[in-house]
Amino acid sequence: MKKKKKDKIFAKKMKIQDFNFDNKVANVFDEMLERSVPFYAETQRMIGKLVEKFAQDGTNIYDLGCSTGTTMLNIAPRIKTKDIKIIGIDNSIPMLERAKEKLKKKGVRDRCELKCADLNQPLFLNNPSVVILVLTLQFIRPIQREALIKQIYDQLIANGCIIAVEKILANDSMTNRLFIDLYYDYKKSRGYSQLEIAQKREALENILIPYRIDENIMLLRRSGFPIVDTFFQWHNFAGFLGIKQ
Repeated sequence: MKKKKKDKIFAKKMKIQDFNFDNKVANVFDEMLERSVPFYAETQRMIGKLVEKFAQDGTNIYDLGCSTGTTMLNIAPRIKTKDIKIIGIDNSIPMLERAKEKLKKKGVRDRCELKCADLNQPLFLNNPSVVILVLTLQFIRPIQREALIKQIYDQLIANGCIIAVEKILANDSMTNRLFIDLYYDYKKSRGYSQLEIAQKREALENILIPYRIDENIMLLRRSGFPIVDTFFQWHNFAGFLGIKQ
């Protein structure tokens, strides 16, 4: 498995294009998340505990937008029964290749399955009890998000759940600006320069479209989830739980 490389993608002045989950990004993605997402390890721990509560024997757990398989690796040791499969779906081949390497090295490849698919297209899930989207929904075109969540709800088994972690907008423009500034301060504390922060923001501007907390909650409720709540928030990041009864 490749060693974890330091994220220097935006360290030099460049002509900015839309962010792309290509080989260059896949090679530094794990380090990028650790430095860019506040409380990432704690969020993963919380996801793991929720999965323990909702995963049911004889079902599948889906990680949509699985990227390099970090969430799958977090979940695998928590599933004590061999009668549950963890399925990761992503539309980036480089990300899936990286995930394949990591799962194999940790000895859980046989319990996991990886698929390449575009979440903007119709989605088929086989007997899911848990569906996870970690920093994924924000990259789905807004016009397609409700269709995706409705498909997840319709295919989830009874007492199954959806777990989503998202970058969010604040309700008020002043607090939104404050939270963004605090987030950039956090990134600076993790070693990112002003140039790196500015260039990555520009690269993500057209493809990462966050919703407010209430918009995410209403999206889940409109799609059918009768129980929806937040399980985590740090300024402009939040975790959502939806339960199907």
